[in-house]
Amino acid sequence: MNYTKENLEELCQFYKHQLLNDTVPFWFPRSVDTEFGGYLLMRDQDGTLIDDDKAVWIQGRAAWLLSTLYNTFEAKAEWLTAAKSGIDFLNKYCFDTDGQMFFHVTRDGKPIRKRRYYFSETFAVIANAAYAKASGDPEAAEKARYLFGKCIEYSSKKGLLPPKFTDTRPAKGIGVPMIMMNTAQQLRETIGDPRCDEWIDYWINEIETFFVKDDIRCVMEQVAPDGSIIDHIDGRTLNPGHAIEGAWFILHEAKYRDNDPRLIDLGCRMLDYMWERGWDKEHGGILYFRDVYDKPVQEYWQDMKFWWPHNEVIIATLLAYTMTGNEKYAKWHKMVHDYSYAHFHDKENGEWFGYLHKDGTLAQTAKGNLFKGPFHLPRQEWYCTTLLEEYLQKESRV
Repeated sequence: MNYTKENLEELCQFYKHQLLNDTVPFWFPRSVDTEFGGYLLMRDQDGTLIDDDKAVWIQGRAAWLLSTLYNTFEAKAEWLTAAKSGIDFLNKYCFDTDGQMFFHVTRDGKPIRKRRYYFSETFAVIANAAYAKASGDPEAAEKARYLFGKCIEYSSKKGLLPPKFTDTRPAKGIGVPMIMMNTAQQLRETIGDPRCDEWIDYWINEIETFFVKDDIRCVMEQVAPDGSIIDHIDGRTLNPGHAIEGAWFILHEAKYRDNDPRLIDLGCRMLDYMWERGWDKEHGGILYFRDVYDKPVQEYWQDMKFWWPHNEVIIATLLAYTMTGNEKYAKWHKMVHDYSYAHFHDKENGEWFGYLHKDGTLAQTAKGNLFKGPFHLPRQEWYCTTLLEEYLQKESRV
């Protein structure tokens, strides 16, 4: 199949409508915590609050979203004010005395949990950078660049906190180069930083060298330090949606670099390999975990359908299609788009459910928890809207 200009115009209108009239209104303004700042995001199907704790990842992600809406669509004062609430909460409550960030805090900002890795910091980088662009606040810009430097520093260390046991089976994961690449992309495209291009090259090389296995058509989640496959359960476990998220980060970089052919080829290979491994041919949708050698997977949720991999695959397939014109990607995009909006979307209350069984039936009704909030879905709808607007505008000039 192929997409006509009219098909793409309809998709563009659809994504923008869903974002601004369905997804964002589910969360805002009701999620802004007017007492302590930040956001109350752990919500059930109808928006009822089910927990008032705050996940630091999601606080940063929500501040990024609100600032990005302000930067992209309309300079609404309520979006900027709500974004500032998140930025202020992060700065006031979410940093430990050693400068590292917490993972989980109470509603009023008391620390509950701190993790060894620094993903809270990466989301604080993109939140501060987007807010700095929206507000012109020099302190937010300085904070974003400072934290980016700390993330680079942290990425060279094995762990931020003392390990409980000696690591006798060392491994490296794809998550670090992926999240750092996208953090640098966001920083570069909002307020700029001269370090970004060089480090993005480094992280792309890490992914291509160590994690992309062309001989077995696969993208690994973790490998031994030399890039070899660790033939144990954890080492063999694949996350197709996560790898495809990495694919679209690389395709985005190719687009930024005037359609760099090497990066287009790399991103499309990653997408192809993990679509083959992840798409459920029986029920549709993206399976959560697979084993590289098709052996049993340890996690019991391995054949469930989670919301966020579908957001990433929607972006990746549409981006691959607009960059290559390959009809295969239009077909895949339509398959994942149709499945996702038929099964995850809550047509009554707005937004998406997070978790489905293998057959597509609803596993539970929560819309927000420690990991799900206003990020993957609105980012997908925002990205696809802006991608299609730019693509259609270019096509109209040809």
